Amino acid sequence: MLKAELRKKYTQKRKALSTDEAFLLSEKIFENFILYFKPKEGEKVHVFIPIPARKEIDTQIFIQYFLAQNIRVYVPKIVGNKLINIEIFEDTFFETNNWGISEPVSNEDSGEKYFHYVITPLLYCDKKGNRVGYGKGFYDGLFQNISNETKKIGVNYFDPDEYVDDVWENDIPLDYLVTATEVLSFLSGLE
Repeated sequence: MLKAELRKKYTQKRKALSTDEAFLLSEKIFENFILYFKPKEGEKVHVFIPIPARKEIDTQIFIQYFLAQNIRVYVPKIVGNKLINIEIFEDTFFETNNWGISEPVSNEDSGEKYFHYVITPLLYCDKKGNRVGYGKGFYDGLFQNISNETKKIGVNYFDPDEYVDDVWENDIPLDYLVTATEVLSFLSGLE
């Protein structure tokens, strides 16, 4: 299917989830992430902050766990047309931007290029790691500017069952997809 069709289909499927269903699925996705990757104290994780109105995966569960385990947490912030990475702490102040995304008040880019994991928002991911997001390209830009060793991990309520037909040359596939039922690796035995 084309990205535009997949974007429409999976936006509707996500909207059909109740708030309770979305939270329970988010908890299972979180559990699968922790069991599979076993993040450790001192590691660096870049994780998006969910947009509640879009019923995105509740990554606040992840963030709370990481901070409690002394895992360093970085979140994205859009400044102008650029995505920057800001390290957050228990006492970081947040504000809601024009898109309804909670972001740190600070505009100070950490300059960090090496993360152990980047937990990536998406609407859909196919069985090859091709991601369908909101179409702005912020994460493709992020992926181009970070270490190749970083594990790019998508999180989604839905298992992949269709292929993305219009993959572009600048699209960077994910390394893993975590759903409520499984963790898929797209690394072809390179782990």
